[in-house]
Amino acid sequence: MTMTPNELRALRRAFHQDPELGFDEVRTKEKVADALRSFGLEVHEGVGVVGVLRAGQGNRAIGLRADMDALPIAEASRHDYVSRNPGVMHACGHDGHMTMLLGAAETLARDPGFSGTVVFIFQPNEEHGLGAKAMLDDGFLAQFPIEEVYAIHNLPGAPLGQMSTRPGLICSSESLFEITVQGQGGHASMPQAGRDAITIGAELVQALQTIVARKLAPGAGAVVSVTEFLTDGQRNVLPGVATLKGDVRARSPEDRDAIEGFMRQMAEGVALAHGVSTTVTFDTEFIETINALGPTAAAVRVAQGTGLETFPDRQPMSFSEDFAHFSAAVPGCFLLMGNGESGPHGQPLHSNDYDFNDALLPIGAAFWTALARDRLPLQDSGQ
Repeated sequence: MTMTPNELRALRRAFHQDPELGFDEVRTKEKVADALRSFGLEVHEGVGVVGVLRAGQGNRAIGLRADMDALPIAEASRHDYVSRNPGVMHACGHDGHMTMLLGAAETLARDPGFSGTVVFIFQPNEEHGLGAKAMLDDGFLAQFPIEEVYAIHNLPGAPLGQMSTRPGLICSSESLFEITVQGQGGHASMPQAGRDAITIGAELVQALQTIVARKLAPGAGAVVSVTEFLTDGQRNVLPGVATLKGDVRARSPEDRDAIEGFMRQMAEGVALAHGVSTTVTFDTEFIETINALGPTAAAVRVAQGTGLETFPDRQPMSFSEDFAHFSAAVPGCFLLMGNGESGPHGQPLHSNDYDFNDALLPIGAAFWTALARDRLPLQDSGQ
């Protein structure tokens, strides 16, 4: 007998009450490892937690990934399982992602129905784009040579259980930039005596908006956002230093490189026009997430076969996903499952009143189970 919806709900809410930030998922890792061991899986604890389940004589292996980390957000919900850790919250549904995958692990351990190896991957620090790479750098693929890899993320605002994905690009990259303007501060009453960094910075803010509007092809899907404007100015002191910080999303490495080039060109041009100096840093934390054709077609077929409403060619998402590092190393597919359209289940990801929909737990666990059996069929056991 597999975990009941009530048991899945209780497990998810236990995760929700005890959220932990990226690379600090100590108790979360313990809960996951203990659950996997109780199902009879081989468990490996390192950067993340990995459960290995073998059945039959098949020699193929696939990976199923869930993320474990929470966010530095103070929860505003009023339900009876709110976060007990002040300022930390599962505001992205990773509590539900872990629970769905554990539900599938228990079902497959009790009644495999497949031939080969399923590797259950519980990854830390997805939110900062560091966890997948850390696992790969730690030798994950050498220890667990999977041939395909899959991940699910819930999607608030979409009907419960609705599955959507696409071959090719599914999520954008994320790059963080910082531009510093070094001018000359001075008295607010005599601006001509200095080189006011705040007006130069403001000019640069405006210039950056033309990158997407005028320098990339229409429909490129790129986003350039200035999110911070910091200066050393005071009430009657013109600032000598201004720092712009922001976020870039791109749908191809070529556009990402072009944006960085335009950004550096504009900063240099503004500096030359005003007789100041500028420095630019541009760091890509999340690369583009690319879905492989074979795994994507398989995931769509399984979703349709389990009766889920399925959209196999959705538009790419502008958000970024750390799963990109796994799917760059191994053919994979990243899927979105509807979390519901109203109430806390329909609130945006990362909002302080968002909540994962417990009704999605058995749906997701059943999909993972069906996918494992589809990708590692008994007739391929070599017998």
